Amino acid sequence: MLKIFKLPDLGEGLTESEIVAWYIAPGDTVSLNQHIADVETAKAVVELPSPFSGVVSELHQPAGVVVHVGEPIVSFDVADSAGAAAESTSAPETPAAEEREANLVGYGPAVERAGRPARRARPGVAVPAAASAQVTAAPSTDAPPAAAPATDAPTTDVPATDAPATDAPTTGTPETVVPAESTAQSPASETHAETHAETATGERPRSTPPVRALARDLGVNLETVSGSGPDGLITRDDVRAAHNGAAPVEASTPTPADDETAPGASARETRTPIKSIRKLTAAAMVKSAFTAPHVTEFLSVDVTPTMDLLESLKSNRAFADQRISILTVVAKAVCIAIARNPSVNTRWDEDAGEIVQFGYVNLGIAAATPRGLMVPNIKDADTMGITELAAALAELTTAARAGTTTPAALGGGTISITNIGVFGIDAGTPILNPGEAAILAMGAIRRTPWEYRGEVALRQVLTLSLSFDHRLVDGEQGSRFLADVGTILANPAMVLTMV
Repeated sequence: MLKIFKLPDLGEGLTESEIVAWYIAPGDTVSLNQHIADVETAKAVVELPSPFSGVVSELHQPAGVVVHVGEPIVSFDVADSAGAAAESTSAPETPAAEEREANLVGYGPAVERAGRPARRARPGVAVPAAASAQVTAAPSTDAPPAAAPATDAPTTDVPATDAPATDAPTTGTPETVVPAESTAQSPASETHAETHAETATGERPRSTPPVRALARDLGVNLETVSGSGPDGLITRDDVRAAHNGAAPVEASTPTPADDETAPGASARETRTPIKSIRKLTAAAMVKSAFTAPHVTEFLSVDVTPTMDLLESLKSNRAFADQRISILTVVAKAVCIAIARNPSVNTRWDEDAGEIVQFGYVNLGIAAATPRGLMVPNIKDADTMGITELAAALAELTTAARAGTTTPAALGGGTISITNIGVFGIDAGTPILNPGEAAILAMGAIRRTPWEYRGEVALRQVLTLSLSFDHRLVDGEQGSRFLADVGTILANPAMVLTMV
């Protein structure tokens, strides 16, 4: 019996996802809950398990395509007793060989609409309007695949690396630290596409979407290239070799799938589809900048006592296994200052006409990752001690580097910190994470001439930048909060007077 698995609702109100990589191919036998694909939502990469045990019949979408919730992505041949996880109907007719080949991993040109590969309408499969994970069978026809227009979707912010100067995770501001993507597909998608390539039809060179895009940019005609990959698959190295070893062949007349650039511009420009994390980051930052009236205040602090404290903790056996950094101390200082200035831990609910006061602190840490900018948050950070915060920050950083940050970790933040000092920046005007009232930026710690005990001495100075929503936080409230954080960093013993 044929079962069709539709893209499920992955939570957090997301309506579409990009298939990053397939780990199955038609003819493969899979087991229940086997990891069959990586799916990138607007917030994180999620492992997609199989809802059936059976044989893969057809992949309805190639890697690199954005699919809406409820759209068919893979069909399975299962026994009548299997498939309890989803609803099923009778099996459709076997699709034509050409159609099955068109559905294999990595096949088909990267048709671009609004800066990203468009979704394909599969033969005989209607795209439902409502998002659903229900599994159903659909009849097939001999009609060729038709290109369906794509729709844009949101994207968010992101994690960190260790700071060389401050021993803190590498983080960045939401508006500035989004690393550029170099290709239209992720390495995992390309690797899988080259490993599980489509069966050749004899009518076109066998290649993958990233390889075809490279060939267009270099002006290489793939029909003249011999593939060195499995079963004659054309790889990137084959295209580069053809480009370097012979005069470039004039590219064919551009189609809607091609980048429409001026003649000769391809060697001087790189076009990257706007999708996933970068798209949501852009949408969120635009919404924040033009919705919340931002105010930014700055405070330079002599943090020499805090840095001395951190050095002493390193030699203390009780903290030998703890990685307590300046970011850890700032995080704790923020939690203490929030208790004294709760207005910075609020949200403006436009629909309800209310100001929401949070009785907890989900502390976001803006950070740069290979996938872009994210702001995962530490749940209930206000209830944690300094060592617990250090462990939570380490866990957050590890997940960010590994690309395993979950959507749950990215949602529900109440206030954020961004560490721009690891990039050598002294101060900035960070943009609020949407739904939050404040964000604190940490600058670089520099040895600076500073008045100390009536004399000028070289001291370690840090500049703090606090942006806040003036609808929620008055100037006095924002200033008092920033001053409290600065007081703790200038003299950690002052905590005794604040708690």
